[in-house]
Amino acid sequence: MSFKIVVDSCCDLPPAMLKDPHFVKVPLTIRVGESTFVDDDTFDQGDLLWSMRHSEAAPSTACPSPQAYLDAYQGADDVYVVTLSALLSGSHNSAEQARCLMEEDEPQVNIHVFNSCSASAGEVLVARKVLELAGSGLPFKKVAREVEQFIYRMQTMFVLESLENLRKNGRLTRLQAVVTSALKIKLLCGATPEGEICKLSQALTVKQALKKMVDRMAEDPAHQGRDLVLAHCNCLERAFQVKAMAEEQCRFASVQVVEAGGITTVYADDGGIVAAY
Repeated sequence: MSFKIVVDSCCDLPPAMLKDPHFVKVPLTIRVGESTFVDDDTFDQGDLLWSMRHSEAAPSTACPSPQAYLDAYQGADDVYVVTLSALLSGSHNSAEQARCLMEEDEPQVNIHVFNSCSASAGEVLVARKVLELAGSGLPFKKVAREVEQFIYRMQTMFVLESLENLRKNGRLTRLQAVVTSALKIKLLCGATPEGEICKLSQALTVKQALKKMVDRMAEDPAHQGRDLVLAHCNCLERAFQVKAMAEEQCRFASVQVVEAGGITTVYADDGGIVAAY
């Protein structure tokens, strides 16, 4: 049975994985003022960061259309779809609409849409798990069931230089944004099991917040033997510093650093780090 893994462009797959013929990425689009960015191979992170810095308006994002997903579903017996949290974007809903259309026209095709309840690094982990299980020849339903359990156990955390884009786009409560702006503090945030952003801790500097993030991982016995993915937004050196701390304090099976794509750049902004395990 042939299979493919369809991901939205908030899934920050490294170049080596993108070359795997099993993967298809469906892009979201970003608008900043009068400029529009498609989150695909043409995306230029420097241009987007410059535009966001010089625009008073909040950047906005648009999820893929159901038709874009429907086109991506073609050509395989088993189709696995990984989207960013349904509470953060309409991408998951578009993917589900496309699934319904596909099942009407081609009922013999198996399609499962995973709500990652995460984003960025979390989606990478989910996509990797699908590839591992489907590539081993497991039946479609078993792959779907095991990946859903994997998502339920997965942890996502992030530390950002600025929360302004999250505040402008309504992804963070106004109270938290006002408090952090007034006190100049940095938040360590995470994702609830449902995929909503929550505050885990706070610090005076990004460096301190990142240390708290790694300390929190080390204190979680469930991390042992898992893979850690770190997505960075224009801060490779910082990401490798976090990687080094995690390798020293924790017992992850592996630690991988990936670069933020367009959607992650919008919300993580310059200097942000997203971690998932």
